[in-house]
Amino acid sequence: MISKVLPTTVKNPNIIIINHSLAQQLGLNFSSLNNNQLARLFTGNDIPEGSDPLAQAYAGHQFGHLVILGDGRAIVLGEHITPTKQRYDIQFKGSGRTPYSRGGDGKAALGPMLREYIISEAMYHLNIRTTRSLAVATTGENVMRETVLPGAILTRVAESHIRVGTFEYVAIKRDIQTLKKLLQYSIERHYPEIKDLDKQAPEFLKLVLERQIDLITDWMRVGFIHGVMNTDNMSISGESIDFGPCAFMDYYNPKTVFSSIDHHGRYAFGNQPSIAQWNLARLADAILPLLDEDQNKAIDVGEEIIHSFKEKYERKFHKMMKKKLGLITDEADDVILIQELLDTMEKNKLD
Repeated sequence: MISKVLPTTVKNPNIIIINHSLAQQLGLNFSSLNNNQLARLFTGNDIPEGSDPLAQAYAGHQFGHLVILGDGRAIVLGEHITPTKQRYDIQFKGSGRTPYSRGGDGKAALGPMLREYIISEAMYHLNIRTTRSLAVATTGENVMRETVLPGAILTRVAESHIRVGTFEYVAIKRDIQTLKKLLQYSIERHYPEIKDLDKQAPEFLKLVLERQIDLITDWMRVGFIHGVMNTDNMSISGESIDFGPCAFMDYYNPKTVFSSIDHHGRYAFGNQPSIAQWNLARLADAILPLLDEDQNKAIDVGEEIIHSFKEKYERKFHKMMKKKLGLITDEADDVILIQELLDTMEKNKLD
């Protein structure tokens, strides 16, 4: 599931931006380091003491098709414990090739890394669960994309990088013991409130579903379109992760798509709730042997949980919309009123 790998050293590192507010929250103090030392630190030329860098393997349904993937250009430096005892992954993005690069160069361009920095911090300040960005540094090297671009490395902070695709990867291997260990680790790290040993897997699935409902509702609240809601881009912690062709919608249109390769609108704004449910069904498939020893009962348990998504999401969404509209009391026609508003906004191309 992991491969130990070091970041590729770079020629002329230079620090572009450091998120000092986040650093303070993490309990990190860089005041004793000069710019050159910071640049070397945030490009991987200098590895922090205690780090044991690794790249993770995972699978993913990309536009509905299952493929084996992994961190092709990302390396986790390690876990960091904050002064308040919270645990976070510290990860480089764009730090060179890994065993999962699949022919890619493992590098990243400055523009997209700055864009992820800005969007992830915007999401955080919009009170949406998200990975965050600690720093961006340039490498002093060029990367070839459609044109020649300056190379850069983003330092990302996440509650973890365990994805739905991580569970899919283990399920494909049919390694039940590793699947149990992954589930146990995920529960200990993200859902320690689960105490019933006999119902760990069903309770885990329920809680992941609840967090995804909260997350998608928040996306819909601000008009955010992720763009590539593949299962490898769904974190079991409920954080927004992997900001690629994402954007905030201008005028309201549920069919809005920002990914240049999403020709059929699979990941359009209005489809995000149903795609989240579909992805969660893939998580249920992956942990099916742990839901119940009897396969038929396991299927029933999984289906019951997944089928609860629609009603729970709609209740959460309408509660959010009522709050935005200042509707204090519950009225029978609230749902109709909300839908009429959205229809009017779409018809008149209102923001």
